[in-house]
Amino acid sequence: MPKKIEPLTPVELNRKIEKLKQAGTQGLIAVGGVPGLHLQVTSAGATTWILRFTAGVKPGTGKPWRRDLGLGSYDKVSMKDAREKAKQAHALIADGIDPITEKREARSAMIAARLAEITFEEAAKQFIAAQSVTWKEGGKSEHQWSTSLEDYAYPVIGSLRVADIELTQVLKVVEPIWTTKTETARRVRSRMEQVLDWATVRGYRKGDNPARWRGALDKVLPAPDKVRKVKHHAALSIAELPDFLTRLRQRNGIGARALEFAVLTAARSGEVRGATWDEIDLEARVWTIPADRMKASKEHRVPLSDAALKLLESLPRMEGTDLVFPPPRGTKPLSDNTLTKVLKDMEVPVTAHGFRSTFRDWCAEHTEFPREVAEMALAHTIGNAVEAAYRRGDLFEKRRALMGAWAEYCDGKSVS
Repeated sequence: MPKKIEPLTPVELNRKIEKLKQAGTQGLIAVGGVPGLHLQVTSAGATTWILRFTAGVKPGTGKPWRRDLGLGSYDKVSMKDAREKAKQAHALIADGIDPITEKREARSAMIAARLAEITFEEAAKQFIAAQSVTWKEGGKSEHQWSTSLEDYAYPVIGSLRVADIELTQVLKVVEPIWTTKTETARRVRSRMEQVLDWATVRGYRKGDNPARWRGALDKVLPAPDKVRKVKHHAALSIAELPDFLTRLRQRNGIGARALEFAVLTAARSGEVRGATWDEIDLEARVWTIPADRMKASKEHRVPLSDAALKLLESLPRMEGTDLVFPPPRGTKPLSDNTLTKVLKDMEVPVTAHGFRSTFRDWCAEHTEFPREVAEMALAHTIGNAVEAAYRRGDLFEKRRALMGAWAEYCDGKSVS
């Protein structure tokens, strides 16, 4: 039987605490009232309620196992409440239950319950925030992820617990648009799969991923390539281009100049809109686009024709920004809609990207330049491994000649 300790009063306990603190020592103060109840005082002055008890045999020793159960800090748990907690622990011990194990299991259950409450929308936003640091600057990927899930997934499953999402819920998101907006549906499915994978790893859900394609959705939906309608970027015919460029040059505005530069360089809209003056060497007549702004994540040099150089030299330098084509307000690059609006106002039913197709058609049908020169001018990834191994340069001088010929054609100086 443990030695019976006379219960301390709060005043008596405070005296003992102050005595230990003044001495700068640590120790256990037997509180009394409940067997094994102590107040632990550290040398730093921290105070915690402790229930010291013996339960079973300590593994590997064959000796009684003395355990210490924390009951909370002295500042937050009163003496009365500490004694009540100690009594409850003794009741568990009398029933053969380890109160320390019981406390850990209760805490784990509480954490598990809290984790299970996270919704799909909350999980998706956490996943996007975690992944966005690895995506390209400019926020395009983050914007596309957020927008697609906001438009299609959140209205259907956003408020559901991520732990409760099954195949039925995933189908409610993608099935209505699977045959009409197949590419969008495919991307939304893939993004839901990644969010649910992340949620599983984080402990928010268990079991198989219901948004996976193989072994799940492929059993109830047709393969995307069986229903997807290939949509090419609308492009201007080769013959129409010189007249179009003449009309474009008659329009004012930074959007018109950005579109003109995109045509002359056969560059992507995003590459043009994000161009900065420090990327352009007017003397060397070259525009060097860094890898982090390229689709293939590889630096790309663009030779500047006389027409492209003349356009750049006519542009004003704006204070507060290094952008070649700065917006009227703000410091971020022009939106893609700016170039689209120019085309819409001109009543030309094509896309800015479509001019790259016009350029490629012109290269194939009206010039003798090798195919690889045109592909390199468009910064296309080389698909043939053997060709890529042998062609390690960027064919820059040949591309300079090609872009010069293209500019002359755009100016109407050449019909072939």
